[in-house]
Amino acid sequence: MKTDNADNTLIALNGRFDRLMDNIDQVKEKQDEMADDISKIKEALFDPDQGLYARLRELESWKASSSRLIWIIISAIVGLTSLTIWQNLINT
Repeated sequence: MKTDNADNTLIALNGRFDRLMDNIDQVKEKQDEMADDISKIKEALFDPDQGLYARLRELESWKASSSRLIWIIISAIVGLTSLTIWQNLINT
């Protein structure tokens, strides 16, 4: 009788142990998926050619050069307008 009870207990523990191992395997699989996802995110951020930081660097460079160009154009327009007004005042 004690042997049957001990056997039943061992069988129950073995079943629980198997379920625990299955759960651990699932956690390992999810952890591997998360590691892959994190590496993809890091690649998307830090890739030197097409990553987010590379794109931001390009945009900042473009912004600086376009800002200089806009200031040159505005200065030229102001200068030409001033010249036109000056010439109109002298010729009148």
